[in-house]
Amino acid sequence: MSSSPDERSEQEQRRREEREALEERGIDPYPYAWTVDAHAAEILDTFDDDAHQPEDGEPGPYEVSVAGRITGLRVMGGSAFFDLRDESGTIQVYVRSQDLGEDFYEEVFTELFDIGDIVGVEGFVFRTGMGEVTVRAADDFQLLAKSLRPPPPVKEVTEDGEVVERHYEVTDKEFRYRQRYVDLFVNPDTRDVFRQRATLISTMRTFLDERGYLEVETPVLQPVYGGATARPFKTHHNALDMPLYLRIADELYLKRLLVGGLEGVYEIGKDFRNEGLSRFHNPEFTMMECYVAYKDYRWMMDTTEAMLRTVTAALHDEPVVEFEGREIDFGGDWPRVPFFEAVEQATGVDLYQKDADRVYDVAANELGLEEVEPDMDLGELLDEIFSETVEPTLVQPTFVTDYPIELSPLAKKHREKEGLVERFELVVAGREIANAFSELNDPQDQRERFVAQARQRAEEEDVDVEKLIDEDYLRALEYGMPPAAGLGVGIDRLTMLLTGQASIRDVILFPLLRPER
Repeated sequence: MSSSPDERSEQEQRRREEREALEERGIDPYPYAWTVDAHAAEILDTFDDDAHQPEDGEPGPYEVSVAGRITGLRVMGGSAFFDLRDESGTIQVYVRSQDLGEDFYEEVFTELFDIGDIVGVEGFVFRTGMGEVTVRAADDFQLLAKSLRPPPPVKEVTEDGEVVERHYEVTDKEFRYRQRYVDLFVNPDTRDVFRQRATLISTMRTFLDERGYLEVETPVLQPVYGGATARPFKTHHNALDMPLYLRIADELYLKRLLVGGLEGVYEIGKDFRNEGLSRFHNPEFTMMECYVAYKDYRWMMDTTEAMLRTVTAALHDEPVVEFEGREIDFGGDWPRVPFFEAVEQATGVDLYQKDADRVYDVAANELGLEEVEPDMDLGELLDEIFSETVEPTLVQPTFVTDYPIELSPLAKKHREKEGLVERFELVVAGREIANAFSELNDPQDQRERFVAQARQRAEEEDVDVEKLIDEDYLRALEYGMPPAAGLGVGIDRLTMLLTGQASIRDVILFPLLRPER
C-alpha cells in the first residue's frame, strides 16, 4: 500500500524531492517510450573482442540501446559505473561527464538518480581494463521511471574476487509473496521459476496439441458447481437475479463436449475452492484437464507417463529432478499399485470391503490417527488412512489405482473388482500430482451417485438436494457419451516438484494472503 507523508522513510521523502527537482529542470521522470534493441544476456553472449573491442579513443562497432533498472552504482569523480538489470540479466554501464555533459552528469545523474531507477542507455559495448563487458552511455542516457521507494539492498558473496552468489536482505517469505514485483526484480531465481512454469505449460500444451486434442474454454461462473467434492465460492448475478459459483473443477463441461462429438478436449485454467490454505493449497489454482473418447484409465496412465516425462526433460534436459534432497526419476516404467494393496503394505491390514465401523476401529485404535472421527463415512476414513500412511511413502512416480467407489463419484465401476472404480492417482514425493478415471457414462448410475453425494452436501450446507444436482449434465449423458478417459493435473504442484519449491506460494505469482494490517 502507498505510504502517507507521515509514514515515509527519509529515503522515500528524499526521492520525492528528487522527482520535484527533475521536473523543475524540465525532465519528465516518467517519459513514454524507449527503443530497446538488445538485452544484457545477449550482449554478454555475443561480444567478441576481435570484432567489437574499440580502438583507444574511438567508439565501438557494437552499438546497442538497452533499458533496465539500476541495481548498483559506483561514482568516481567525473565517471561512474552502474549495474543495469533487465529481464535477461545484468550488465555494467559506464558513464562519463564528457559524454553526458558536465551539468547533467554532476547536477542530475549523480544527484537525482538512485538505485532502483529505470533508465535507458544508448551507446556501444566494450571490455574494460578489468575484463568486464560494459555498455558505454556515449549517445543517449535517460531516466525512464523514477523509483520513489528504495529496493531491498543486495549483498554479494565473493570468492577470489569473483561474485559467487548475490542475494538481497529480504528473507521474509510474506514480503516476497505480498510484494512479488520486488521479489521478481531483485531475485533472478524467482524469475527463473516462473519462466520454468511457463515452459512446463507450453510443453504440456504442445504435447496435447500434437495428438490432435482441442484446447477449449468452459465457464468459470456456474449455476451448479460439480466435478469434485469441495466448498465453492459463491457470488450473485444481478441482471439474472441468480446465485452463481466459481468452478471447483472443469470436468462436467468438458465431458459435455464429448457428448457433442469432440473426441479429445483439454483446458488449462483456474479453479477455485473455498477451503483452507497450506503450503500445498491455494484457494485459486491452475489445473489441466483432458478428456479423450474411446479410451480408458489404463491408456491414460501410459499417456500421463509420456507427457510428464516430456515436460520434465523440457525443463531439465533429462527426466530427473532434485526435490527436497531426493532424486526423482521420471524415466522408466512407473509402478502401478492398487489402492487397497498399498494400504495393506503400509499398515499390515486388509481393508478391502470392510465396513465403516471396522475401518474406523483400525484408523483410530490400531493406527492411532488423530484426525478421524466416529461420524466419518467410509470414504472419508479410507482417504485419511491413505493420506497418512501411504502417500508419504511414495517418493518415485507411482500410480495408485482401483479406488473405492466411495471416493470417486464420477468414475466408472471397475470391470473386474466389486466396490471399486477405474481410477488412478499419480503420487510423487508424497503428494498427489494427477488424478484420472475411466469416465462414468451411464446416466442412471451417475444420477444415483449424484443424489447420494448431494444428500451429504445438503446436510452440511442446509440446502435442498435438488439444487445440488446438475440436471443439465445428466441430460447430456442421456443423449449418450462415448466411453472415455479423463485426466486432471495440478499445474501448481507439478511446478513445485519440477522447480524444487517447498510451497505452492513459491510458484503462484500472487498467492492469496491475509490483508495487511
